[in-house]
Parts: sequence; C-alpha cells; structure tokens
Amino acid sequence: MPNETLRAKDFVVARRPRLADLVDHPRVDFADYERRLALAQGVLQLIQQAYLGTAERAIIVLEGWDTAGKGGVVRRLGWALDPRSFRVSPIASPDEHERAQHYLQRFWRRLPENGQIVAFDRSWYGRVLVERVEGFANETEWRRAYREINEFERMLIDSGVRLVKIFLHITADEQLKRFRSRLTDPVKRWKLSYEDFRNRARWADYVTAIEDMMEKTSTKLAPWHLVPANNKSFGRIAVFRILKERLGDGVSLEPRPIDPDLLKEAKRALGLTAAEVAQALEPAAHQGRAKRGGGGG
Repeated sequence: MPNETLRAKDFVVARRPRLADLVDHPRVDFADYERRLALAQGVLQLIQQAYLGTAERAIIVLEGWDTAGKGGVVRRLGWALDPRSFRVSPIASPDEHERAQHYLQRFWRRLPENGQIVAFDRSWYGRVLVERVEGFANETEWRRAYREINEFERMLIDSGVRLVKIFLHITADEQLKRFRSRLTDPVKRWKLSYEDFRNRARWADYVTAIEDMMEKTSTKLAPWHLVPANNKSFGRIAVFRILKERLGDGVSLEPRPIDPDLLKEAKRALGLTAAEVAQALEPAAHQGRAKRGGGGG
C-alpha cells in the first residue's frame, strides 16, 4: 500500500477480518510524516469551519488495542481543531447510575450538536469487547448488542450525523514493547494499569471479539476502518486520511463570502482603504491552501 496513494477505502472492512493475517505495517519517514500530517490538519480545520453554522455534525469512533495510539490521534486532532466545536469524549467504565440504565443511554448525552465534531476515545463497542470478554455482559446481552448497535448507528446517520469508525491494530509483540516503554518512562508511566495486563492475558479472546465485532457491525452505512498501527506515524497518517475523506465528502471548503453589511461596518470602523476592501473580498489565498491540503496525505 504505497503511502502517497492512501485512500479511506483501503482500510474498509468488507468481510470478517483475520487479525493474524494483518502483517503489513508500513513505515513513514519522519519528515514526510510531519509534512503530510500538517497538510491533513489544515484540511480538517477547513472542514470544521465549513460545518459551523450548519446542520453538519460528525462522530469519530476510535477503538483499538491498549497502546495502539488512540491517545496520539486525539492529541493531534486537538492541536488542529478549535475546541469550541470539537469535543473529546473519553469513555471509562460506567458508574453506578449508568449501570442501572441501558448501556447506550450514556452515549445519547454525548452526541454532537449542529456544527460539532465529537471524538469518542472508546465507545459503545465496549459492550461487545471488554464487557463480553471480561464477563460484565452475559452472552445474551452482548449477542443482542450487535443488532442494537447497528440500529443505533443507522438512527444517527439517518438524522444527518457523519459517523467514522476506526480500529487501530498492533501486534502482541509491539504492544509488549510499548508497555515496557511506558513502564520505564516517568512521563508515560501513569498510563499503565492493572487492567492493561489483565486484558493482555486474554489476547486470544479479544481477537475473537474484535473479529466478530467487525464482521457483524461493519455495514455499508457505517463501515469499520482497520488500520495497521505498529508504526505510529503511518497509523496517524492513515487515520487523518480517512477522516479527511469521510468528514469532507461533499463539503465545500471554499471560504464563505464576507457579509456585505459586516464589510461596510468594518470599512467605517477600521478606516479600510479600497485595496484592503478588495483584499477582504478575495478568497484566492484560502482556496489555494485548501486545494494543496486536499491533495496531500
């Protein structure tokens, strides 16, 4: 998969995957990574701005193995997007009140409003992953959840939500390296928990649960994107490529024309010259930036 020709469709799960067969983990030169990441972040900024004041809204679902890089993706989204219309929803274990409700209830409260993009760092898929494997949901509950999730996502999409689902996959050997790195790095040591090691001990069970999840919930309307992420740089570039395509599909990135009344008032209040007024009416510089960004990554 040549890095320069990445497309979202390259990562779509169309049938039951076999994680053991996902052995191609491409690498990206660091300088190339920084260039392409910056271009992608610029395009996502334009997409976010295009959503403002409209009914457009989006959900990014990030799932993956522990240490697979979800946090790194979230940070780089946060560096690029305006926090006034971008929100991260980190999902932990449900509290006592939430456990007394249907498991999807707590996610309704976190859905995006018009103009917003919300990233779920883990999501409702916990019902068919950790809750299934660790026994927090019985077999009847987690088997029923596939249908419930598909119906939930169809409702979201029918209401106008753009939904992008991404799973970051790393190998067991790579996860072991990253756990050791976290243990010896004082800045990252806080990320380790007992649950990390408990989950690793159930690796084979999680593989089955992940493969089942993708087989049953990668639909035409809401497909899963399976990203090989042993190389963090490649994983991030792939995720941003997917987000650019899915969130920007059919969205005009042309800068909106300035309101004539606002320009008239600005001319009076700021003492604009004729040349400055003409510059305010000229979107060419922004159009060029969007065009270059849209072609990279």
